[in-house]
Amino acid sequence: MTGVDDAVAALESASEGFSAEEIETALDRMSVEVTATLADQDPVILVVMRGGAFTSTELCRRLRFPYSFDFVHASRYGDNLTGGELHWSVRPSAELTGRTVLIVDDILDRGLTLQALQDELTGLGVAATYTAVLLSKEIDDKVSRPDVDYVGLKIDDRYVFGCGMDYKGYWRGLPSLYALAPE
Repeated sequence: MTGVDDAVAALESASEGFSAEEIETALDRMSVEVTATLADQDPVILVVMRGGAFTSTELCRRLRFPYSFDFVHASRYGDNLTGGELHWSVRPSAELTGRTVLIVDDILDRGLTLQALQDELTGLGVAATYTAVLLSKEIDDKVSRPDVDYVGLKIDDRYVFGCGMDYKGYWRGLPSLYALAPE
């Protein structure tokens, strides 16, 4: 089976986790919450590439205050369905020193990427750090994860794709969020 065939089969067997309308409603609510906190702080929106590109684009389209935009690129998944070691392609810029930063990512899973990024920003001396994710997985309470300030939606601990999240590199652009059947 080719990668494309596998991706098509995954979508055909997946269930819709959240509709496009539910995603839009969550992003609308998140933008109101972000605005209430950050509108007067001249923040930097710091997107975690690649998955966070969708969430940050959709969130930023809704913000009606001035902000700067930057990105980092760190991944634990690559084209795999389970996370591994964190690999940095682009680390946070020293230009963030003294700034208020809103980290925007697609999903809070085990929180390892977010924690590593927060540690990097602390080392740079940012003034304040806030976090936003479109989706937070409901996982075992014994797992310690960083707190997230703005969460769009919550879902069971399943592999999901669409809305910036991929299935082996495919389906990031789907407007709805899909979940694979548990194995």
